[in-house]
Amino acid sequence: MLYTRKGDKGKTQIFGCNQKLSKSSVIAEALGTLDEANSFLGVIKSKTIDKKLGTVINNVQENLFIIQAEVAGADKRITRTKVLELEKIINQIEKELPPIKSFFISGASETSALFDFARTLARRAERRAVQVAEEGVAKVGPETLAYLNRLSSLLYALARQSAHKSGFREAIPKYK
Repeated sequence: MLYTRKGDKGKTQIFGCNQKLSKSSVIAEALGTLDEANSFLGVIKSKTIDKKLGTVINNVQENLFIIQAEVAGADKRITRTKVLELEKIINQIEKELPPIKSFFISGASETSALFDFARTLARRAERRAVQVAEEGVAKVGPETLAYLNRLSSLLYALARQSAHKSGFREAIPKYK
């Protein structure tokens, strides 16, 4: 059954936990924003024909499930190795691109715009995870916070790479 009626009064239960919490709690908000980012990455993955890129996105999605489990209180953690894996991918992409000298207006290509939007979702998820950690309502490891920070950098790099590979120039804001 896809509905239980148990959440009709604004409370929810985290998978594997007997405790009920408000759907407006910082944990519920963090889990929801992580889910948004993960789901939107699925949209991007469904549109890509590049198998290597699809694998990168899928790995990120798997790691976002680990982060969700951690925020929910499970004994799951992001490792330093996973942070370093993102850094390695970002460094490889940066070698292909011209240096950054300004902000860029999103939308050089459809795929770059999708990655830019995913970046904003990842940033929001990072802010919510930081809030959970700062308020002490759940233990969120430093590697997890680092991973979420690198994730937005990866998505920015992928947006730039996508525009570059498609032959589109990145538009610089004029601030007029």
